[in-house]
Amino acid sequence: MEPEGPPESESSEKSIFFSQQEEEGEEEEDEEGKEPEETGTVNPLLQPALTGDVEGLQKIFEDPENPHHEQAMQLLLEEDIVGRNLLYAACMAGQSDVIRALAKYGVNLNEKTTRGYTLLHCAAAWGRLETLKALVELDVDIEALNFREERARDVAARYSQTECVEFLDWADARLALKKYIAKVSTAVTDTEKGPGKLFKEDKNTILTACRIKNEWLETHLEASINELSEQKQQLEDIVTPIFTKMATPSSQLYIQFPL
Repeated sequence: MEPEGPPESESSEKSIFFSQQEEEGEEEEDEEGKEPEETGTVNPLLQPALTGDVEGLQKIFEDPENPHHEQAMQLLLEEDIVGRNLLYAACMAGQSDVIRALAKYGVNLNEKTTRGYTLLHCAAAWGRLETLKALVELDVDIEALNFREERARDVAARYSQTECVEFLDWADARLALKKYIAKVSTAVTDTEKGPGKLFKEDKNTILTACRIKNEWLETHLEASINELSEQKQQLEDIVTPIFTKMATPSSQLYIQFPL
């Protein structure tokens, strides 16, 4: 297989998966930048994974009569020297449908290589935009870090994959809204973790706002980064005053009448 990221310069570009060794002087990170030597029998999943033959893959996984059926998962997760399996090959080849199909068999799409690269890092480095979209749809961790403390977005930027950078910025904005909704909902439903006493009216106000924002997310799948940020700010404008009131001693909020 190829390195997790594309070659640093066009002079060292080469066809995906078919070169036998790195060109002299090409700068990659130690073993992760080297192609493993060809040894043994070719993995029977390799060809369908690289060509997008989803039906062929499904036959191997689901047909008990197929000669490779019993070893299908083992073959899929078989790793090279730096911890890359065939899912990485599919990512480098931009085979989004293959990734979606294989995800149904319970594979860990957040698995990391020895240097911390995930499938998302790999797709970002190679500029496979549609594969990035597929992985994000499958709820992979877009905040995962490699050994350089880089997210997939950072790797895309390092390799000048502009469209991937823009998409991952969008995915990050969408995730930020989802996480804030979840955080607020948990805070108001878990009385032990809440910052203070929450009146029923305030609780309903917050939960209603969270529900509305969740519905907005579900119906605005193409919302822009600015729109996502605006929705988050709107929710914060509702929630912050209530949480501030919760954290304020009641003696400062209400006039105490003598009994």
